[in-house]
Amino acid sequence: MVTTGQKAPDFIRPAVVGGDVRMLELFAELREHSAVALVFQPADFVPTGTAELRAVRDAGWHDHPELLVVGVTGDSLYSHFAYAAQYDLGFPLVSDFHGGVADSYDLLVAEWEGHSEIPGRATVVVDGDWTVRTVERVDPLDSRSPAPVERATGSLQGLGLDVTRPDVEYDL
Repeated sequence: MVTTGQKAPDFIRPAVVGGDVRMLELFAELREHSAVALVFQPADFVPTGTAELRAVRDAGWHDHPELLVVGVTGDSLYSHFAYAAQYDLGFPLVSDFHGGVADSYDLLVAEWEGHSEIPGRATVVVDGDWTVRTVERVDPLDSRSPAPVERATGSLQGLGLDVTRPDVEYDL
C-alpha cells in the first residue's frame, strides 16, 4: 500500500488535455510543478467523483502555476473527451483503462458496479521530491464530508501552495 512518506510510483499514460490527447509523464510534471494532485475515480460521470472534480475546478487548483491536478479514471479517452467538455474540466484526465496506475498506487479495485480492475476513489498528493504527502481513500459512492480533495488541501498548503479548500457539494 502506498502511504504518506513513501516515494511515489512513476507513470506515463495517455490523457485528455485541453481537447487533445497527449502522453502525461509524471516525472516531467514533477520537474515543472511543486506538487501533483492525483484524483483517482473509478469512472467518469460517477456523481461523487464529478462533485470532487468540479469543486477542484471551482477552487482554481488547475490555475495554480506550481500545482498540477490530474484526474485518473478507468474510462477511455473517448469518455474523457465528453466528460471534460460537459464539466469544463481544464486539467488532464488520464485513462487508466487497464488499472496500471491505480495498481502501482495500491488503489486498484478488483470489482465495482460490474467493472473490474479499475481505480478506487482517492486523492494522492505528490511533492516535487517524489514524496507522497497525502493518501485519502474512500468508497467510490461515499458522500460524507470532508471529501478526499478537501482533506488533501492541508498537504498542499503545507508545501507552501496558496490553494483554496474545494467546497464539494454532492448532487446525489
